Amino acid sequence: MSSPDIHEKNSNEKIHDSSEIIEAENGADFPHHQLKRQLKNRHIAMISIGGVIGTGLFLGTAGSLQTGGPVGLLLGYLVVGTMCYSVMVSLGEMIAYLPLPGGHIRLAERFVDSALSFTMGWNYWYNWTVILPAELSAAAILINFWISSEKVNNSVWIAICLVVVVGINMLGAGAYGEAEFIFASIKVITITALIILGLVLDLGGGPNHDRIGFRYWKNPGAFAQYNGITGAKGRFLAWWAVMTQAAFSFIGTEIVAIAAGEAKNPRRNLPKAIKRVYIRILLFYIGGVWMIGWLVPFTDPDLNLKQSNAAKSPFVIAIRHAGIGGLPSVINAALLTSAWSAASSDLYTSSRALYGLAMVGNAPKIFTRTSKRGLPWVSVTFCACFSFLAFMGVKDGSGKVFTWFQNMTSVAGLMTWFGISVTYLRFYYGFKKQGLDRKKLPYASPLQPFAAYYAAFMCLLVCFFSGWAVFLKGNWATDVFVTNYLPLILFPILYTGAKLWRRDPIIRTKDMDFFSGLDEVEAASYEEPPPRNWMEKFWGWLM
Repeated sequence: MSSPDIHEKNSNEKIHDSSEIIEAENGADFPHHQLKRQLKNRHIAMISIGGVIGTGLFLGTAGSLQTGGPVGLLLGYLVVGTMCYSVMVSLGEMIAYLPLPGGHIRLAERFVDSALSFTMGWNYWYNWTVILPAELSAAAILINFWISSEKVNNSVWIAICLVVVVGINMLGAGAYGEAEFIFASIKVITITALIILGLVLDLGGGPNHDRIGFRYWKNPGAFAQYNGITGAKGRFLAWWAVMTQAAFSFIGTEIVAIAAGEAKNPRRNLPKAIKRVYIRILLFYIGGVWMIGWLVPFTDPDLNLKQSNAAKSPFVIAIRHAGIGGLPSVINAALLTSAWSAASSDLYTSSRALYGLAMVGNAPKIFTRTSKRGLPWVSVTFCACFSFLAFMGVKDGSGKVFTWFQNMTSVAGLMTWFGISVTYLRFYYGFKKQGLDRKKLPYASPLQPFAAYYAAFMCLLVCFFSGWAVFLKGNWATDVFVTNYLPLILFPILYTGAKLWRRDPIIRTKDMDFFSGLDEVEAASYEEPPPRNWMEKFWGWLM
């Protein structure tokens, strides 16, 4: 939507710049330095395509394959993929129009109420704060491929990875963007190469010339029988058990919203990034798990992360089975960089979520303190402290700790998706009530509002049944119950507490503010110069 349309609609509306918004919403004086738009179009493009592709896909799929079998794994990722896409087109419509610091946390306050903003903000901060040690634990598991934890304690690898991650984030958004561009490029090239290699191996192109085809779909089978339960019931439960694990791989697509406040030319770069979400879902996730199901039987003992720290990525297992010497180490090294990349994104996101909370008065205002270069160093430092939880893996095993964190972050992430969907529905009906034209938005999905309703319903459904397995006879596990249901229980508790504390009513559709802050957005947006040759034209299309 262009600025003339907006200003004509509300000519008397006072438009504030970013510093005035902070003062009005938080009622306090803040440091003059604010976040700066340092993320270029190629940074946003690679963050959206590969920024959070990490150990969920490369390592977490081991447990999903073991639980659901190849078809159960594929179906689980397909269903969660549709949920992810529905959430992203909902979020994309809002954030491309209003790319505010704090992303969907700020949008919830504008279009729902302050209580939902408080709840989503702290839930989101919790989600990314917990997922950081999960990625560090996963990095230790990957290094165990070369060096056993019995020879070198995993705390050494966790500490090294932690230094790299904190160092990148302390250099600011620009350095983070450059690092993510490099790391995400490695991940995209790696996963693409693995899919091609997987197809070659499946067709018998490996050193052993073993044509696998759909062998493992027949023996041991297309579905695992969950917990020994036979028949269709066991197969259905095996598929459903994959859902929460699959969510862990997809959680993080909404990082584009958090990065929106530091994105250059947001009107151009954000819609383009949102439109490409389906590429990541179809090519990387669906294509990746399809290959895994072809190449590795779900009965392979190395898939069990709980019992063995020597467990490897399913991709590495498949290459080793094919008899390709040396390549597993190369692939494992590439997967290790993905763990670093995902951990770096985790710290970036959690610190910006905390910054967004502080901006609207839901966290101490000290967390808005920034350096002259626009680095929220207090938030980064505070969030980095929680990464030490990864050292729990030294005693209990990094594989087991990774599984705990995977459960916790999956449910917390799905509740964030639920909140985004609710916020969008309010945005949609408020936009309609005030007579604004969605066709003039920078990005608008033809699937709305049905996609948002579908995402909200499915997120609640998957969360509610996320820990059902512990209620099977003889299957009770306190750690599984707590890590699955604690985030689900916290969401309504936080909302109710914030509602009683704030006592703010839900914003009526006719009173929603669609205009404040747009001057800064318009000022930061500009027309890209036309390409001078075919190389620049190709680069512009790619990024």
